[in-house]
Formats: sequence, C-alpha cells, structure tokens
Amino acid sequence: MNDQIQPEGSPEHEHGELGDAEYAEFMELAADEGFDVEDVEGALDAAGHGPLPVLAVVGRPNVGKSTLVNRIIGRREAVVEDKPGVTRDRVTYEAEWAGRRFKVVDTGGWEQDVLGIDASVAAQAEYAIQASDAVVFVVDAKVGVTDTDEAVVRLLRKANKPVVLCANKVDGPSGEADASYLWSLGIGEPHPVSSLHGRGTGDMLDAVLEALPEAPQQSFGGAGLGGPRRIALIGRPNVGKSSLLNKVADEDRVVVNEQAGTTRDPVDELIELGGVTWKFVDTAGIRKRVHLQQGADYYASLRTAAAVEKAEVAVILIDASESISIQDQRIVTMAVEAGRAIVFAFNKWDTLDEERRYYLEREIETELGQVAWAPRVNVSARTGRHMEKLVPAIETALEGWETRIPTGRLNAFLGELVAAHPHPVRGGKQPRILFGTQAASKPPRFVLFSSGFIEHGYRRFVERRLREEFGFEGTPIHISVRVREKRGKKK
Repeated sequence: MNDQIQPEGSPEHEHGELGDAEYAEFMELAADEGFDVEDVEGALDAAGHGPLPVLAVVGRPNVGKSTLVNRIIGRREAVVEDKPGVTRDRVTYEAEWAGRRFKVVDTGGWEQDVLGIDASVAAQAEYAIQASDAVVFVVDAKVGVTDTDEAVVRLLRKANKPVVLCANKVDGPSGEADASYLWSLGIGEPHPVSSLHGRGTGDMLDAVLEALPEAPQQSFGGAGLGGPRRIALIGRPNVGKSSLLNKVADEDRVVVNEQAGTTRDPVDELIELGGVTWKFVDTAGIRKRVHLQQGADYYASLRTAAAVEKAEVAVILIDASESISIQDQRIVTMAVEAGRAIVFAFNKWDTLDEERRYYLEREIETELGQVAWAPRVNVSARTGRHMEKLVPAIETALEGWETRIPTGRLNAFLGELVAAHPHPVRGGKQPRILFGTQAASKPPRFVLFSSGFIEHGYRRFVERRLREEFGFEGTPIHISVRVREKRGKKK
C-alpha cells in the first residue's frame, strides 16, 4: 500500500490544514514568486474552506425563485421562463455576499402530481429544508398568501431552521403595502424584493447572512466528530442494496422484494464489523434523471442525494449481470461531485459466465475509466460471496480520502515532475507550475500556482502522477490553479 501522509498536528488550523510554520514558509515562497498575498490567501480559503453553508430557495411555481437565484449569484445561470415548472432538477450554485461565501440551491416549484398537492409540498419542502442551513421562502407579493404557501409555513415552523421571507415582485413603493400583508404568515419580517430589477435584494441578503452559520456542522464520524463512519449504499433500483445491507448485518434489517423501488426513504443501520461500528444508509434506487421522475420516485431521489451529502463513503452497487448504463455513470458522477470516498461493489457476480465477465471488464475500462482509482469488490449479496472484502475496501477509500501531503514534500514532487515533464508550449509560451499546497482533505484539495494557464490535459496528468506517488486510492482529487498576474517576479 502507498504511504499515507497524515497532517502534522491538529487538522483544524486558522489557515485550513496548514500549520502556522508551514503557512509562514508557504507565504514566503509565494512572495518570492511574485504573487499577491491577498490573492494567495483567497486561493487557500477557496480550496480549504470545507463545506460551505447551504441556502435553499423554496416556493411555489413561478414566484421568481430562479430569477432571485441569478440575482444572488450575480450571473444568469438558472433557467428563467415566464411559466411555472421550468426548474425541475435541484441545482446548486456558489455565491458570495459581503465577503462571505455560501451555496445556493435552486429548487423546483411544488406542483400537483399523482400524490396530491399536500403530499407533494410536504415531500419536497422536507428535503429542501433538511439539506439546508437556512431557507429563503419566496412568496409572490402581488398574489398574496395561497393555501400552498400556508402548507409550507407549517413545515418551516416544525423544521427549526432559520427562514428569510422574500416578498418578491415588489417593483416600487406601491407594492410594499402588498408585502406587508405577508406578516400574516407568522414567520417574521417580509423583505420586499424585485428579483428581476434587483430592488431590495441587498437588504434581504444581509438578513440571509445573519441566518446562515459561518460553516455548517461537520457530521462526519471518526476523530470524535459525531460517532460511527457513515456509509451510503447507492445505485439503480433492484441492484441489491437492501439485500447487501441485510447480508452485512447478518439479519433482515430492511425489506427486500423483487419489485424495484421497495425502499423509499434512506434507512440508517448501525452494524459492527471487524470490531468497528459503522452506520450504513440504505437509500432508494435512483431510476433516471430527477426531472423525468414523478411522485414518490422524485422525492426518493432527492432524499438519496441528501444521504450521499451526509455520508463519508459512497458504496456504489452495480448489477454485474447487466451492461453498465448511463444511469450508473450518472450516480458515479453524483458521488464524485459530492466529494465522497467511493467503493464499487459489483453485485450478482455469482450469476456471471466467462463471456459476461470478459465483456464486463471491457465495459469497466471504457465506461468507468475516469474513476479507475476507486477500490472494487465483486460480491453476491444473495450468497454472501466476498462480503468480507467490503470493509477493507471502505477503509482503504477512507484512508485516501483523509490523506494530506505536507507542503514541502508536495513541492519537491512538483519540482521533479515539472523538470521531467514540462507543460507543452502553446502560443510561443510555456506555462510552468511554480509551487503548490494541499489546502484540505476529505476530499484532498490542491492549489497550484503557475506562471500561465495550465491546460486540463496537463492537470489530469498531474492528478494521475499524484495518485501514483501518494496513493489517494478511493477518493476524488480537486485541483485548482492560480495564475501569477503579469507584473514580473519580485526582486
């Protein structure tokens, strides 16, 4: 196994995961190379911040949620159209206000569906509130309070999460009287806003910053941070997630049925394996694109996404007897983007003949080549074949996920790498990585400082060499690059 370098001293420092001495040495190096101190500190903060607080923007269809999100993030990214139901997928953006950074989640409007309006509102509101640190509740001030708004308010009161009430579509002083009627909702002061024109959004965002915590509570286990390590079992419906959980627990903990979609809500189970207690979360199967789902399946997918966000390791189950599908790849992408350690469990391995095994290996090379770094176990949840290999694979992935390389050793490695394999010349110039640091772990986040733009192909090369040198098995790696401004090297 590759050497895993642990952080020196406590993992929590004023400078992210860099100790005081390491930080001082690093900043001296940055100054020598002509980088602005504030720019370097900003790059370290951006990469080493850990999880950002999450603000959910919720409300009925066509009250202007996506327009407000565009106003908050300062650019037109959320799709806006003058008809209800344009936003279906849950979309996350990063925003900044008054020097503080946070995530904004644009949610779809609550539409009537086969479950009826009350169940629909409850399900999506429950998820949006659960996954956030604070909520902006958007109400159309021109329309006033509707039955749907009042149903949401009842959930907000139970949730005990901070709420900022946004009275949208107030385009002038005359509309402020309409906004004042929203005091009747009983959830605090309505902030009159025109998300289309920007009127009043500054005052509302000031209220948002008061409602948001500086950083969300860290719910990860280990190191005394909240109990057992959390493992999310994810995958398409009927790949055997519940069967796997029952086999690991050695008893029938969850319902198993041949009909796909038996599991609706994530189920937490404390299971002792190898003398260690783990918290396994059996999630609902993710069928297809969230916006193509209806009713209970739609909300089951949202809850599964929330379970992945709270987990440390995602065990991705894939049915080895079937071809790897686009949906399998989409689930992998979700886990990678969430920054979780990843283990692949190819289930139903006992049903495969030699021909299928040959073609499966080719499929893994082509369809999952971008995550070749993830440990893989071939199991049978039905017979228990190779189940003993699951926990060592999880431990390996966690070890890679928590690994941190000291800055001195990283820069020695980068110096050798650049000397042996320089960046290709582009436009008569050859950009060069000057130095770097690992700003965070869980997952590993690196900041590289360069003399020019570093192409994505070269970044992938650097990532591959980092894995070869230091391991990082089972974890995604994030690499960001800061380019030195054209003002020459300081003398």
